[in-house]
Amino acid sequence: MNILQTLILGFVEGITEFLPISSTAHLIITSEILGITQTEFLKLFHVVIQSGAILSVIFLYFNYLVKNKDVLLKLLASFLPTAVIGLLFFNIIKDVFFESFTIIAVALFTIGLLFIYVEKKIKKGKLKLNKNISDLSYFQAALVGFFQAFAIIPGVSRAGAVIVAMMILGFKRDESATYSFLLAVPTIGAASLFDLYKNFNLLSGNAANIQTLVIGFFVAFISAFFAVKWLISYLKKNSLEAFGYYRIALAIILLLFFI
Repeated sequence: MNILQTLILGFVEGITEFLPISSTAHLIITSEILGITQTEFLKLFHVVIQSGAILSVIFLYFNYLVKNKDVLLKLLASFLPTAVIGLLFFNIIKDVFFESFTIIAVALFTIGLLFIYVEKKIKKGKLKLNKNISDLSYFQAALVGFFQAFAIIPGVSRAGAVIVAMMILGFKRDESATYSFLLAVPTIGAASLFDLYKNFNLLSGNAANIQTLVIGFFVAFISAFFAVKWLISYLKKNSLEAFGYYRIALAIILLLFFI
């Protein structure tokens, strides 16, 4: 990858990581558009630069976690189901899911429909959003972690899975988004470290690959910082419907032009 491609991918990661539209799907699609060959290093790059995005969350929510230490245990309860499923399906994730545009399109379309369905339920008064993170039980936290595990499939969206799961449980949109940000820290951090461990040979003695990761990391950090602040502000006044329609439109584009 050249510098321009690295900057573009870092920006796409930062913007899309915390929006419920699947950063992994957007990185894979963007790589295809830029003509970047799918290699083991590119897969590693996609995972590691997500750490730059979660650094922005630590930066923004450090004081929140200090004041709400009980949330840390709830995050652990959510993280464990994801960690177990991620370890069990690690090879399938890297060798199958990352290679299939059909899987990505189906996931984008299906979760997009789910967003619209849930929002319709809310509009009809059949689902009420009145809970805060402080109301989250450990059982519910574990359940949210199970839903998050579906994001091993590119196109599902880790943030989207967490947000919609919490909304189904009655949590406010902005509170759901905040929890999805916080849960990204252990989830993506662990995935990045594990991937680095498994593929350290791609970096050992290769200064160019290390430089590429560092640049992508910091670009993702900066763009994610602004994306997080924007999404919270947006969800205080708006629904997930626009994201649902966006996902469906993107799935159709994939089916027409990439598959």
